[in-house]
Amino acid sequence: MACVLEAPLRMSVLSEVTASSRHYVDRLFDLDPQKVLQGVMLLYLLQQETSSTELRTECAVVLGSLAMGTENNVKSLLDCHIIPALLQGLLLPDLKFIEACLRCLRTIFISPVTPEDLLYTDATVISHLMALLSRSRYTQEYICQIFSHCCKLQHWHSCGFKSLPQPLLCANGPDHQTILFNHGAVQNIAHLLVSTSYKVRMQALKCFSVLAFENPQVSMTLVNVSVDGELLPQIFVKMLQRDKPIEMQLTSAKCLTSMCRAGAIRTDDSCIILKTLPCLVRMCSKERLLEERVEGAETLAYLIETDVELQRIASITDHLIVMLADYFKYPSSVSAITDIKRLDHDLKHAHELRQAAFKLYASLGANDEDIRKKIIETENMMDRIVNGLSESSIKVRLAAVRCLHSLSRSVQQLRTSFQDHAVWKPLMKVLQNAPNEILVVASSTLCNLLLEFSPSKEPILESGAIELLCSLTQSENLALRVNGIWALMNMAFQAEQKIKSDILRGLSTEQLFQLLSDSDVNVLMKTLGLLRNLLSTRPHIDHIMSTHGKQIMQAVTLILEGEHNIEVKEQTLCILANIADGTTAKELIMTNDDILQKIKYYMSHSNAKLQLAAMFCISNLIWNEEEGSQERQDKLRDMGIVDILHKLSQSSDPNLCDKAKTALQQYLA
Repeated sequence: MACVLEAPLRMSVLSEVTASSRHYVDRLFDLDPQKVLQGVMLLYLLQQETSSTELRTECAVVLGSLAMGTENNVKSLLDCHIIPALLQGLLLPDLKFIEACLRCLRTIFISPVTPEDLLYTDATVISHLMALLSRSRYTQEYICQIFSHCCKLQHWHSCGFKSLPQPLLCANGPDHQTILFNHGAVQNIAHLLVSTSYKVRMQALKCFSVLAFENPQVSMTLVNVSVDGELLPQIFVKMLQRDKPIEMQLTSAKCLTSMCRAGAIRTDDSCIILKTLPCLVRMCSKERLLEERVEGAETLAYLIETDVELQRIASITDHLIVMLADYFKYPSSVSAITDIKRLDHDLKHAHELRQAAFKLYASLGANDEDIRKKIIETENMMDRIVNGLSESSIKVRLAAVRCLHSLSRSVQQLRTSFQDHAVWKPLMKVLQNAPNEILVVASSTLCNLLLEFSPSKEPILESGAIELLCSLTQSENLALRVNGIWALMNMAFQAEQKIKSDILRGLSTEQLFQLLSDSDVNVLMKTLGLLRNLLSTRPHIDHIMSTHGKQIMQAVTLILEGEHNIEVKEQTLCILANIADGTTAKELIMTNDDILQKIKYYMSHSNAKLQLAAMFCISNLIWNEEEGSQERQDKLRDMGIVDILHKLSQSSDPNLCDKAKTALQQYLA
């Protein structure tokens, strides 16, 4: 008799303690080994074939309740290998047991401490989950929720957990979106969007929002899928309507936004301009919950980030620019006095609100000068950005720097607001010690502040920027190398000789050669641009070539001989033209027959840009008003340069023709 009563008795006890005592739940994961054993026993009973289906189902229910406790609870369950046990349970035929296992899996996978990889360690799991979608509305809801929480863009490495065999995902394998897509996620989930269950519709929608994010393959597929004769974009638009729940409106807008950014829907499509964008602006209003305002602003920032027309439309929709200023007013002083719970809520979301506002302002001001002006004229905007640069939250700091970078594209604002608020000071402070993701955006902003018309250029130079920028050029991070050399290029433009010498000293010849041999063409082009700016005005050209001439001529030779594109070769020939404009520096060209032959070669090149750049070199060498011009003209005539000039004077290209005729006149004068 005891055996007969044992299972029902255990089930009733389990149900009672789970429902009525959080203390019991936490006690199962106490440091006391005897108490921990009780939690382990649940898993043991779940996996025993001798346990009745009813008992195993109850164990799965209780384990799901335990997973709703603290993060330590979840970690303990993971250490006990609960996921393989639950996945194994999905192979049994009983629907109630399957639903209990899925509900527990759902709870575990939505925990931030659970590695998403654990869903993909066995190649058969995803296929089986897809097959279970048809079993009930609960399997549909839980599986879609699991998928949406376990779908990441990047490649994931082994997490170190002992799991099921047959690894499906490795460091070099496909990402989660691709795996789910290849297993028919779109086709299997699409019809759930018209389910009679709101929860199922919502989880299916959330699943599509993560599947389509930055994924052209999924987005292009979604746009052509129909359910009951209606295309998915049309279904998403219906879900945007004001009478639908807010979470449905927001998630539908995210789906359409991802499809638009992936190129599956045009930016001028009415479903974007007339439906998605206005919906997201609505989500930014005061009437919405703080978390809804955050999600609305961030999604809108992503939607309009690269499209000028969408930026303009958004800027004049429902006074959005002014509306966003309210994001900086949390926590309010009233909430601190009247409502502790509200204060706690406001504090929790205050950082997220500021981050979202900065992101959206950055997108709005990315291209249009009038929009930037409106943003900066918003109450205390520059002060808010400056304060944002020193916030404790890395995410807020990054968003503030992005906003500053967007606004720094304005010549007018660089001369006025940026100078009035001395934004270069906190920006330089950010550059001293920050993660790479912030350094990349901050150094991009610094590039703009170092343009010749920016009043910030001089104080930035005085604050030791050269050393900082030279160190960035040595970074392993490509974007930082590009920004470091770009900023130095801007700094060298029309600079004094001392600044130019300091740059060359800070870089060192060895580093300069390293940059000129960089595999990235952007680094190479900016380094050549730097050299071109350093070698401007005759006294500077002569001074620099007297100290670094041998190395520079060697670098020029290597690039002209290398397999580089037209733009790189053109920039290099322009550097030679600048050297040829020096008083003493031009002798480094005239005494280098190899370089002269290369100039001659490019005069007859098939590309007009290279021909023109080569002729600038010749013109500067033969200009007859300068000392030694006759000797230089004679040497170049002997090389056959005059014959080439005569041919080019008959060119159909007006620029080549005019330049050749001007050069020939130097021989006739």
